[in-house]
Amino acid sequence: MKKEIYVVGAALLSDNRILAAKRKNNRTLGGMWEFPGGKIKENETPQAALKRELEEEFSDKIIIGPQAAVTASYEYSFGRVHLTVYYAKLLTQNFKLVAHSQIRWVRPSELRSLEWPPADLPIIEKITQTDLRRVNFDD
Repeated sequence: MKKEIYVVGAALLSDNRILAAKRKNNRTLGGMWEFPGGKIKENETPQAALKRELEEEFSDKIIIGPQAAVTASYEYSFGRVHLTVYYAKLLTQNFKLVAHSQIRWVRPSELRSLEWPPADLPIIEKITQTDLRRVNFDD
């Protein structure tokens, strides 16, 4: 039976662009682009995990908005990943890269030009069909 892995990512928005982060080559799925985030710990909400992961990976704080797309699942050799992505905005911009070799702000139309893990692809499709100016961060 495959390991079930629950992860969360941030589609960070700024000026109608999204932050893509390239995983370091020595990590699982190294060299691929992703939405920054990470594993959800037991008894942790996806939103709490996302805030914790962005603090750990970038030393940054965020505001979390709505979920960007339905949770996507994909079976890799190392386990079945369940990925939930939320729109988010940065409150700080330290970008102290821990898990990533580089970051890049891209337009939604440019997302498909980067190499993403298969679990991310249905979420990217949804984001490219979304008017990012209409993403609401009000409570």
